[in-house]
Parts: sequence; C-alpha cells; structure tokens
Amino acid sequence: MKRFSSLAALTALLLTSAACGDSSENDNKPESSDSSTAAETNDAPKAIISLSPSSTEQLFAIGAGDQVIAVDEYSDYPAQALELPHDLSGFEPNVEAIAALKPDLVVMESTQVQEQLEALGINVFVALAPATFDDLYTQIEQLGAATGHVGEAAELVGQMQTDVAAALAAVPAPAEPLSIYHELDPTYYTVTSGIFIGQVYTLFGLTNIADGVEAGNDYPQLSAEYIIASAPDVIFLADTKYAGESAESVSARAGWDVIPAVANGNVVAMDDDIASRWGPRIIDYIKAVSAALALVSA
Repeated sequence: MKRFSSLAALTALLLTSAACGDSSENDNKPESSDSSTAAETNDAPKAIISLSPSSTEQLFAIGAGDQVIAVDEYSDYPAQALELPHDLSGFEPNVEAIAALKPDLVVMESTQVQEQLEALGINVFVALAPATFDDLYTQIEQLGAATGHVGEAAELVGQMQTDVAAALAAVPAPAEPLSIYHELDPTYYTVTSGIFIGQVYTLFGLTNIADGVEAGNDYPQLSAEYIIASAPDVIFLADTKYAGESAESVSARAGWDVIPAVANGNVVAMDDDIASRWGPRIIDYIKAVSAALALVSA
C-alpha cells in the first residue's frame, strides 16, 4: 500500500474515495446495483465480501455477519471481522483476488471495479459516503434489503434515531453558541461541516472553525496561528490512536494555552476509527460529543 505523508491524507482518501464515484448521478446518495433483489426473492447472498470498514460494521450490526466471507485490510471491527481473510484492498480492488473467493455480493465504497465484477456475475452494492444522517439510515436499510435483513436494518435505524435524539436532549443549550476544532492529525488537517463527521457537530448547533476556510475543500489544513486566533471552545482530537495526541500534548503546544478549549480543559480525546467511519458506532461518537458538551455547558 502507498505510504501517506500524514494521517490526514489517508483519512481524507478513506472518506473522499467513496464520494468520488458517480457523484453527478447519485449526488453522494447511497446506492446499490441490486438493493431490492434479496428482499423480493428471499434469495439472500451467502458469500459477501466487504471492502469498506464502515460497511463491515453495518453488515455485522444488521445480522449479516455470518454471510461475510472476507473483508478489506482496514475492517477491524467487530472482532469477528478479523477472524476472516482481511488482506483485500478497498482502495485498489483486485478483481482477480475478489473473484477467486467466489462471492455473490461485494460491498464497496466506489464504483471503480463495479463493471468488471458485474461482468463476472458478481452483484455489487456501492456504499458511498453519506452526506447526512438520513443518507446513512437509507444506506443501512438498503444494505438490509440487499442481504435479506430488512427487519434488522429497520430496527437498527430506529434505535440509532432514538439514541441520537437522547444524546441531543442531554445537552443544555449554551448561553452562547460554541465553536469547535476537529483535529485529524498533528499537522492541523481538519474537516468542515460538509462531510459526514462534520454533520455530527452540526446536530448540536456547533460552529466549526474550518468552515469556509478553503472553498471546495472539506479537509483543509489550518495553521496554528489560525486555530489560536479562532479560539475554539472545544477541541475534538481524532488523532489519539495513531498519532498519540492527547489533552496534555495539545496543552504543551506553543501558544495554545490561550485557546478557551485548552484553558478550560475542553480538549476531548475521541476514537480515530469511529470518526472516520459511517457505521452504527457513530452513535458512540455522538454520545461522547454530548458528554463533552454537557460539561462545557455546566
């Protein structure tokens, strides 16, 4: 696999590669080449390959885990996924390697080898990065239909919607709107509200200091000076597992002690993996944001 100059570059590729397929046709909506077949014919696929960590988590959450025969190299949750062959690439899918496993459904984040796989008689479900939570819920329901788990998918979506509402209700309205900085890596790559993880903060009515910084770029690299001047009230660190960042390391950065988030102890360590995926565990991320904001508002 190619090496990347920063974790942010890899994260951006992980997320944007899914959205780059046929964006003009689907406007970033989840799609499937055969999303209703299983539900209509009761002929659910028995050998599924997932080339997307997000989709892998969705498949297991809707009860389709027993049908999965292999996953991509980054699918590490749930633990059962690691018990399966997990050396396939989701970025540069190898048609021959995929076909050798004889799947009847491949779930992937882009359309780059869709035609080749379908020419071999292999159904493909394209799970693009959702732009909104409604898109995510639709994608989960479509995946349920494609795998024969319509009821389980609907139940999961319902529970997720309930959990989101509860997390939002748990946060008192602040006296003034709060601003946030979401850190992808220690070189200050971040995200805007234009991508899915940014929508989490939008749910809470937060102002993202990266919005509008660079037109057309939802993964801008900020400068330390800009972040300090923007004075975010809360900093969410999505570079704790792979870069080892923490509230302590952020506090030690030159000049950052004047940032309200640092001065008031509102630098929050988040789970890097959950932050870069759109699966059921996004609820855990939302709950973590809710808990952090409840302390800020207290």
